[in-house]
Amino acid sequence: MRNQIIVLSVLFLGTLFSLSGCSKSADQTQQSQENNTATQLRIAVVANGTSGTLDFMGAPERIAKDPVFLEELKKRNIQLKWEPVTTAAVATLVNESFINNKIDFAFYGNLPGVVLNATGVKTQIVIPGGIGSNVYLIVPPDSTAQSIEDLKGKKIALHRGRPWEINFAQLINEKGLGLKDFQLVNLNPQAGAAALSAKSVDGFFTLSDALTLEDKKLGKIIWSSQDLPPNWKMRAELWGSQKYIQQHPEITQLLADATVRANHWISQHQAEYQQSQTRFGQPLSVIQREQNNSQSNWKQDWSPVYQVNFLTEHYDRVIQHATQNGLIQQPISSQSLLDPRFSQQALKNLNLENYWQNTQQ
Repeated sequence: MRNQIIVLSVLFLGTLFSLSGCSKSADQTQQSQENNTATQLRIAVVANGTSGTLDFMGAPERIAKDPVFLEELKKRNIQLKWEPVTTAAVATLVNESFINNKIDFAFYGNLPGVVLNATGVKTQIVIPGGIGSNVYLIVPPDSTAQSIEDLKGKKIALHRGRPWEINFAQLINEKGLGLKDFQLVNLNPQAGAAALSAKSVDGFFTLSDALTLEDKKLGKIIWSSQDLPPNWKMRAELWGSQKYIQQHPEITQLLADATVRANHWISQHQAEYQQSQTRFGQPLSVIQREQNNSQSNWKQDWSPVYQVNFLTEHYDRVIQHATQNGLIQQPISSQSLLDPRFSQQALKNLNLENYWQNTQQ
């Protein structure tokens, strides 16, 4: 799940409200979809087709080819349907699909998951996303700025509503600053990179694309989370529809087992996995540097162990940020997002209970 690039738009709030006015025909269609979920497993995943084949980012690439998983679904006459989404609109598409009952599970980020649950569409974290991805603050190469404080009052490109907004808020709050202390320019990563290159913004808060910009001499990184503990990383998890989880716990467990099995394989095949991820357009050197965390090791980075206290604290912070900044109207309970049963059972099923036992978060 790590390094999946994720997106959010709170416009789906309106989408949810529009559902209340659905016609009888639409209700019948939704009922039909619900009936079909007993024979389907629908999973949204970040995908790329530029290589000529449909490649999935992160653990889903392994899950999609897992012979044990596929055979177990075949035995139960369950049709596996992958719903590919692009990096440009992950959260918008995923949340709308959950709202319209078009998917059952998705690999995506923390903030859009919280916003979705605040609308009343309930999902839960089935498998945690390991350590998460690093975040970076990059400025033009000739900038004199050396810290976030130096950018107070300046223009910073930040794609609002995406999971790394949480990390940006964490950074500035630690310095006694708030969102209003900056001129935030709401740009997606591609547009943000272009704006930084054109020097039309003074800073850009983003993911590992900052490393590529720096390599091309189009910017210099003045802060990153690489040397910081896991609570500074951007998180993405395997989320599932609460309704599907309750109705089909056996199928949910099969997916949980497959996800943990994928994490285990990746934890033992670092070079092969990193090479596979170059299909998404980033050089191998960037992928290797992004995944070089000083306070953990590769094996720990892929731990699916359900750290309930850590996740509770993390999602309390996400919910607080979303509430204070108008992304949700009322706070929700972080406990309602957590369901550790499937991760714990998967570790037992695969005899991996002690494999990540020393993982600390």
